[in-house]
Amino acid sequence: MKNALKFFKTPLFGIVALEVMLTIGAVHVQASPQQAVPPPMQGQPPSAPLAPEQLQQLVAPIALYPDKLVAQILAASAYPTQIVEADQFLQKNFNLSGAALGAEVDKQDWDPSVKALTQFAPVLADLDKNLSWTSELGDANYNQQADVMSAVQFMRSKAEAAGNLKTTPQQSVTNQGSDVVIQPENPDTVYVPDYDPELAYGYPIGLWPGFNPWWGVDSPYLSFGIGYGIGPFFGFGWGWNGWGLDWRNRGLMYGGGRYGYQSRSFYDRNAYSRGNYRGNASYARGDSGLRGYGAAGSRGNAGLRSGGLGGVSHGGDARGSSSRGRSSMGGGGMRGGGGMRGGGGGMRGGGGGGGHR
Repeated sequence: MKNALKFFKTPLFGIVALEVMLTIGAVHVQASPQQAVPPPMQGQPPSAPLAPEQLQQLVAPIALYPDKLVAQILAASAYPTQIVEADQFLQKNFNLSGAALGAEVDKQDWDPSVKALTQFAPVLADLDKNLSWTSELGDANYNQQADVMSAVQFMRSKAEAAGNLKTTPQQSVTNQGSDVVIQPENPDTVYVPDYDPELAYGYPIGLWPGFNPWWGVDSPYLSFGIGYGIGPFFGFGWGWNGWGLDWRNRGLMYGGGRYGYQSRSFYDRNAYSRGNYRGNASYARGDSGLRGYGAAGSRGNAGLRSGGLGGVSHGGDARGSSSRGRSSMGGGGMRGGGGMRGGGGGMRGGGGGGGHR
């Protein structure tokens, strides 16, 4: 026994012990990288920005809408799940309009942009029934916002050059440098133009793959139905006046500042197919983790293009009360000839009044 104890104290034992430890360490070092690498995600294509021609085709159905409405659509398209919920809400509450509708919408746990689109029920329904296109639009706007806005301007310039985009009693079309700006002629009433993007731009732009057309016109001209009264929504921060487009810096504006996405939830543009969400549909309000303001080329993890399923935008849900009871035309509207569409209000389509040219 004493001899054994003497052996453990010898330098030879120390050398043997050190070799054993180094051998174990080497095995661990070799094994660790293999263990740390997660298995590759199946069926996920590498992230790649859309080409200008693709972006032009993507924005063609909405590029001739008024600026503030375009801002709302671009922001809301990053929240497809909420768009579905809001459209279903309007269908279930078709009897609500004006300030009463605004008060109920204000209680919902939606992004302000989605709330804003409840003022235009058929537009919200259009986004819902084209959920794959909608999610792609939101994805592109999140990752390539400047490019998306440039695509909108490109399409507007084409329509203007073709003689199909001009000032009407419903909306004004002005040029600020090289940018085309579209605004309502009446600050209290918004008209959503109905047009065929395959004809309005003077050349065959084509439709986004799988797109389900919503227009009721068969001509290159814009037509308008009955306007949407936005006065009852002025008292809410998410109302019409809270939105805008910063053409100079190519960004969305909300509440007097830059609009930003705020959520920990991300979506993949391939997760939506014809209105059926195939991924994680959960979202939570108030998630931290600001998903920056339109930084072109930014990417999510695992090579995915990232968008959002929840949270609130920059500025939160700030709203006032001074104008909450203000009266104007109802929140719904008629948009002529194309058949009844959308939950919460209105008929939409072609041949509408006044603005046909």
